Amino acid sequence: MTGLDLSGLEIGFLTLAGMMLLIWLGLHVAVALGLTSFIGVWLIKGSPMVAASMLGAGTYDSIASHIFGVVPLFVLMGFLVSIADIGKDAFEVANQGLRRLRGGLGIATVAANAVFAAITGISIASAAVFTRVAVPEMLRYGYTPGFATGVVAGSSVLGMLIPPSLLMILYGFLAEVSVGSMFMAGVVPGLLLAVAYAVGIMLMARFTPGFVGGNKAAAANDDTPRMSGAEMAAKLLPIAGLIATVLGGLYAGFFTATDAGAVGATGALLIALAKRKLNGPKLWQVLVETGHVTVAVSFLIIGASLYTRMLALSGVPQFLVEQISAAGLGPLAFLAVYILLVILLGCFIDSSSILLIVLPLMLPIASGFDMNLIWFGIVTIVAVEIGLLTPPFGLSVFVIKSTLNDPRITLRDIFIGALPFAGIMLITLILLAAFPKLTLLLV
Repeated sequence: MTGLDLSGLEIGFLTLAGMMLLIWLGLHVAVALGLTSFIGVWLIKGSPMVAASMLGAGTYDSIASHIFGVVPLFVLMGFLVSIADIGKDAFEVANQGLRRLRGGLGIATVAANAVFAAITGISIASAAVFTRVAVPEMLRYGYTPGFATGVVAGSSVLGMLIPPSLLMILYGFLAEVSVGSMFMAGVVPGLLLAVAYAVGIMLMARFTPGFVGGNKAAAANDDTPRMSGAEMAAKLLPIAGLIATVLGGLYAGFFTATDAGAVGATGALLIALAKRKLNGPKLWQVLVETGHVTVAVSFLIIGASLYTRMLALSGVPQFLVEQISAAGLGPLAFLAVYILLVILLGCFIDSSSILLIVLPLMLPIASGFDMNLIWFGIVTIVAVEIGLLTPPFGLSVFVIKSTLNDPRITLRDIFIGALPFAGIMLITLILLAAFPKLTLLLV
């Protein structure tokens, strides 16, 4: 007991509420986690010096490992492939064979986004790139603004599901599971979601043509020069080679996730140089942005580690496990409640913050039910990513709106356009939750 006559459990729940309040008020997530963790340990142990010592040791232990090199390497790779216009190349090739079909440009956007996702790990980057590349082309062919932006918003989430993925890296550290295994587990669910999007677009084009749009006359009279087989191969070969090297090397066991990041970053650098897309100022910009993202992710990991230690001292995770056992909730009921909670949080909080808040509480319960934590992680990431498309937060939607800078296309248009894709994600999530073998096929 403390001088305030509070139990460790009460302190744990109070710090949890305080942390949520601080995040809602706009404090950076890592700062909120660190601050509430310090106060929580102080109250539990009754000494600020003990709290400072414990949290200082926790800060070092949480980040002092060579495996954290995977973060800057994959971030650097993602920025380099963006500079090299690889997303644009993938869209142009997909566009060649699909643009004359009704809904074809939507399918081409999904296909290009899937390829782009395989060499970058940030959904927001995908949303920004394809807003510039795909939306103007779809509008030119008569597609509705809502559908054009909705396709980009929906397919952008593939960036966090198809490896490499920053969310998978973060989950791997929080759950103490192999990042490489997480990467391999994301391949089949990512491709499944991409196929589900393509099927959904074809069905929407067939049954709701007013929502999709598409001008057949514009497609028939299209005078865009056709690319030869050699030109398409020239655009796709570097992309395919990079994907095969990174994911193939991981799957074959030739190197670890950190090694794969180094190989991928080197390959992306060579592609950018070969395409003459990289000069001194651009390289410096890429390195600075990589540093910013790496530092932000590192602080998040440190904050999550401190938060987990404080919760363990308070006894909150153990209390929740006991309460769920006493209530007679089985693994299915727990999973349903957990998924609903994550989706609801996604309406208000960004993806990384959700992982940092809920996983320290929920991982012990999932382990208690003998759930495979790799599968649990993929289910979590899909549920979290639905929040990128749902109001009021909908980060991908806001990125698309700011990138477009077109007053004729409102946030409401983009949210409505993204709604069918959020529904497709939910159906895919239910399939992944019901059939874990889909996720664990390559692991």
